[in-house]
Amino acid sequence: MGDDHDVLDALLAGNERHVADLPDDYFAAVQDGQQPDVVSVCCSDSRVPQERMWGVDNPGTVFTPSNIGNQVWDEDDGELIVDGGLLYPIAHAGTDVAAVVGHTGCGAVTAAYNAVTDGDLPGPRGVDKWVAQLIPVIEDGLESDLIDADADEEMVVNQLVEYNVDRQAQFLRNAEEVPDEVDVYGFVYDFQGVYGDDKGRTYLINVNGETDPETIAASIPEKYATATDSLIH
Repeated sequence: MGDDHDVLDALLAGNERHVADLPDDYFAAVQDGQQPDVVSVCCSDSRVPQERMWGVDNPGTVFTPSNIGNQVWDEDDGELIVDGGLLYPIAHAGTDVAAVVGHTGCGAVTAAYNAVTDGDLPGPRGVDKWVAQLIPVIEDGLESDLIDADADEEMVVNQLVEYNVDRQAQFLRNAEEVPDEVDVYGFVYDFQGVYGDDKGRTYLINVNGETDPETIAASIPEKYATATDSLIH
């Protein structure tokens, strides 16, 4: 190893601060197990802070799997199944709420869109697998009447981000492995001001299959009414 370890130094220093800032009883409630309130599957984009977006301070609250394109599925012997990272807390830790969190300007959705329109996957193979799993979603979205094909590419991609969240949420709700009593919510994390001026807001776009913003707004406390919106409905 060379002598230039600036990133490693930053990681070690950051952990030192983390340890120093923790109260003595920080892990007391979760020493012997976990029962997270929600499993939140996000895109593994470095701009999407999985716990901070919810204002979570305590461990054991949010189970946080992530992958390319916030996908709830994985392929097994040619069949799409619920990804184990998402399914584990539902099956084994008593979690009965799942959140699918996409984000504006998603590179995975953009890559799948480019693959559909240009025919090229971005590479390498490990990335291509996850992008390829999004291609049928993108194709269906473009063939639907929900995507404005005449809009600029940025808007098309962001509409497809929302469409993908809806499809992922639908897959979860239809999966035999996910009990009917599990609530499934869909969000888009907006750090680019696409939906409004509040950068960093998670816009609620799907509640157990309901996607109409006005209907969703009527079902949540009035003070959160501006936290639901849609680019495609």
